[in-house]
Order: sequence, then C-alpha cells, then structure tokens
Amino acid sequence: MALNKRELFQKRRLRVRNKLRAMSAGRPRLSVHRSSKNISVQLIDDAQGVTLASASTLEKDLGFVGKNNVEAAAKIGAAIAERAKAKGVEEVVFDRGGFLFHGKIKALADAAREGGLKF
Repeated sequence: MALNKRELFQKRRLRVRNKLRAMSAGRPRLSVHRSSKNISVQLIDDAQGVTLASASTLEKDLGFVGKNNVEAAAKIGAAIAERAKAKGVEEVVFDRGGFLFHGKIKALADAAREGGLKF
C-alpha cells in the first residue's frame, strides 16, 4: 500500500485534528499553515466558528513578506502570542496540521510559548 506524499500528509492532518477535538476542552485552536513561500497561523474558536486572531508572513508590518524560514516562523509565533494575549486567550491547543513538529513549526510553537501561550 504505497501512499504518496499528499496522502500521507492528509492522514497525519486528520489524525492530529481528531486527537485535538477529543482533548480541546473548549480551548481555542492555534492552527498553522506552511507553504513553500509563507507561513501563517490562526487562533480559531471552533465552538463559535470564528477566527480570533491571525498572523502571517504576508503582513508587511512584520517585515518577512515572502519569507518562509525559521526566524520568520519565530517572529510569527511571537506575534500570534501577543495578539492572543490582547484578546484574553492564554490556553490553546496546537494544531500543526499535517506538518511534522520540526524546524519552522517547532520554532513557531516555541516562540508562542515564550510569548505566554500555554499548550
């Protein structure tokens, strides 16, 4: 049963999302998306179906437009932590999607934790 790269990504994504749904306990979800050129993160309240805050390398004021590297990911993690604190959110569940917790995703998560988010 040889699976291609996309199918493996989808399996990981569904596995992660189902585990988060079971343990979320009403906390907002910190969802990460990484493309080849950018990285973005959203703070989503699944109970109401709204996005509370977001940060991306597409934002000009962060100074990393079109960058997708570890330092850009750390800057995005710090920005989302600051925006979450402004909204009164301190505890979240980290939804890495189908991405492996390594490199850019890990840098983003570490920066968000240093910014005060608990997950």
